[in-house]
Amino acid sequence: MFKKVIWATDGSIYADRALPLARTLASESGAPMVVVYCEEFTLPGKGGGSLPIHANEGALEEKVQSQVSELSGDGVTATLEMVKSKVGGAAHAIADVAEQEGADLIVVGTRGHTVLGGLLLGSVTQRLLHIAPCPVLAVPAHDDAGA
Repeated sequence: MFKKVIWATDGSIYADRALPLARTLASESGAPMVVVYCEEFTLPGKGGGSLPIHANEGALEEKVQSQVSELSGDGVTATLEMVKSKVGGAAHAIADVAEQEGADLIVVGTRGHTVLGGLLLGSVTQRLLHIAPCPVLAVPAHDDAGA
């Protein structure tokens, strides 16, 4: 069904919730999975330098690398693409990787913002839906409290 599946992650629990579905789709299709992790940087300040937007960037990178190793251990051909962008540019970076890799599908988790919240806060998933070179499967956030 799919020749190449991308799982886009920012290391969050929302992205993690999309991983089982991405793994299943890749596994059942015999497709390799490309895990895309985008490190976003702040806009340069008066001193000129940019900083990662996540204070725990190193820990997030280690977590994603571990997830890729687990996928490979489970028999999924998985590779990691680590890309960088300015804040707000993650969707474009993910779409670029999808195009370069010839991906058939991008699987991404959502945070569950309302439409207005997504517009105000920005949404990688919303942007991907408009610019991706292939279909995007948005896995919704689930309310673990059952509310």
